Amino acid sequence: MDQTLELIFKTAGGKRMTLTVDAPKEGITEAEVRQAMQEVIGSGVFGTDGYPVDSAEAARIVSRGVTDIITA
Repeated sequence: MDQTLELIFKTAGGKRMTLTVDAPKEGITEAEVRQAMQEVIGSGVFGTDGYPVDSAEAARIVSRGVTDIITA
C-alpha cells in the first residue's frame, strides 16, 4: 500500500497550503512531524500567492492501495 504524508499549513494570507511527502518513514511520530512543520515554517521558503506559510494546521498519512487488473 502506497502512503503519503500530507502537511497542511495556513499562510499569512489565510489560505491553506499542503505539502505532500511520498513514502514517509515507518512509525513517524507526532513530535517528528511537528518539528518538521516548524522547520518548514522557519525556512520562509514555502508559501502561495506571495504569502509564506506561518502556521501548522494539520498532518495526516494517506494510504492508497492499487490492484492491477491488466499489466503490460
